[in-house]
Amino acid sequence: MPGIVAITRRVSPSIARCELTHLAREPIDLARAALQHARYETALAALGCTVERLPDAPDLPDAVFVEDAAVVLDRIAVVTRPGAASRRPETASVAAALARYRALRTIEAPGTLDGGDVLRVGPRLFVGRTERSNADGIAQLGRFAAEEGLDVVPVDVSGCLHLKSAVTEFAPGRLLVQPDWLDLAPFAGLDRLPVDPAEPSAANVLRVGSGLIVATAYPRTRARIEAEGIAVQVVDASELAKAEGALTCCSLIVTPSA
Repeated sequence: MPGIVAITRRVSPSIARCELTHLAREPIDLARAALQHARYETALAALGCTVERLPDAPDLPDAVFVEDAAVVLDRIAVVTRPGAASRRPETASVAAALARYRALRTIEAPGTLDGGDVLRVGPRLFVGRTERSNADGIAQLGRFAAEEGLDVVPVDVSGCLHLKSAVTEFAPGRLLVQPDWLDLAPFAGLDRLPVDPAEPSAANVLRVGSGLIVATAYPRTRARIEAEGIAVQVVDASELAKAEGALTCCSLIVTPSA
């Protein structure tokens, strides 16, 4: 898959001060988190990505979660305005990196939008209504998406941080879902595979081309995916999960421009 770039950023030494919404704070082993992230980057490279690291951001606790700072479309990239004010300084370096690959659009106040709330499936962008993404931000994204002929479909989310905590695409047009955390009505007509009930947080997987990365913490859900004939790479993201992070959060995938 030549030409695919995965934009990442190393784990901040201040990650223990990360924003938390649905999880209780617990100690994060910084060295282990950094090792897990490095192995995540190795998995991306194994799937054919050129890994491009952003400058370190030691004073920004959540900066490793680069997905929230932008939404990358075919010809444009939308620089977000994260719902947590502490995260807004993360976007400048992300915008600078993306400017080499896409024309930029920007979410403006009073809109808020986190990239983790945006899931593209074919010609639709499903966007979570969450504490981090408000109606104004979703409306602005809708206007930008229209430039590329894409429709925005709002989705009610509850019980988790972002839409992609509850649903991701594990194969073209096929969704891995946690049905307890979102309204499934907007996804009518799409094939949906539920996570194993014993693994409620397992819905976040990362698809790159024909490859798929799954977290080691969810072997039962992984077995469900593999039973569909899909090969996976497995990555331990347990320390990052303590910061309400997951696999999609840690990269921005930039494919060759359409």
